[in-house]
Amino acid sequence: MGQEQNTTRLRKWKQLSERERYQIEDYLQAGLTPIEVSKRMGRDRRTIEREIVRGSVVQLDSELREYIKYCADAGQRIHDERGSNKGRPLKIGHDHKLAGHIEKKIGEEKYSPDAVIGEIKAKGLQFEVSICTKTLYNYIDANIFLNITNKDLPVKKDGKKRKYRKTGAVALNNLKGRSIEERPTEIESREEPKHWEMDCVVGKGTACLLVMTERTSRKELIFKLKAKKQECVIKVLDGLERQYKGRFKEMFKSITMDNGCEFLNHEALEISCLRVGQKRTICYYAHPYSAWERGSNEVANKLIRRFVPKGTNIGHLAKADIRRIEHWMNNYPRRIFGYRTANEIFAA
Repeated sequence: MGQEQNTTRLRKWKQLSERERYQIEDYLQAGLTPIEVSKRMGRDRRTIEREIVRGSVVQLDSELREYIKYCADAGQRIHDERGSNKGRPLKIGHDHKLAGHIEKKIGEEKYSPDAVIGEIKAKGLQFEVSICTKTLYNYIDANIFLNITNKDLPVKKDGKKRKYRKTGAVALNNLKGRSIEERPTEIESREEPKHWEMDCVVGKGTACLLVMTERTSRKELIFKLKAKKQECVIKVLDGLERQYKGRFKEMFKSITMDNGCEFLNHEALEISCLRVGQKRTICYYAHPYSAWERGSNEVANKLIRRFVPKGTNIGHLAKADIRRIEHWMNNYPRRIFGYRTANEIFAA
């Protein structure tokens, strides 16, 4: 069949294969023009012409004169190089509104990527595109955003879960305190609300923060102490009792803490300052070296460290700064609650 009887149909767009490139090289060596090659191969004329330009190289003849020749291997090599540099387009595309929202939440409001994406879904916020938490982490790792980097993120996990094991160790400095082993199951399972965990966050200087975390809702109360001493902790609880009065016993049914020196006077912590001889709450003490027994409290401390890094002089913090941190924590969307806040859960 001659060239004029060619019946090969032009196919829809498809990249040239390596075999087709060698066919082009053979046809050109046989003296065919690009138009004739395109008809033989059933390809568009411009596809053949662009491929010839792409794969043409300068060679020398026997008299060392330069001439241009199409080489299939050169065309294939350039094709592979360009293919390796090409990636999927960014899913976030040109949605500047979403990018600005993410940068504000992570850079200014100190949200985690998961909290940003979760809040968008929970509140039904509308943007041109939607991305998942993993994609957002990948974009931040690749420095896609102008105003946020990995340095703006909380501590990134390696995916490995820490193994916890119960210990039977006894706190020798607190033999009179009520052990966490005596705590009822309804408190352990978080079924009953208004049970709290308590700990101190220290920094530079003598001042520290007393952090109280409600076990069911994760609501936070933060107080500034002049020193990490028993009388300072007792003074805070006395102030809370005067504030809540008769509701204190209902609001603070129990408090679980570690065996730090500031918490050892359990009798003074439990006894009411308004009703002589009556108890206002019940104190439980975790085992030594078992911070995981106060897990909610430890997570709260980690959140506070976003605002109060280690080495901060807590004595310089104003009351407004502490209230701002407390407000942020109580209005932070939590994945465990379907990205509702501690305030919402506590109110419910």
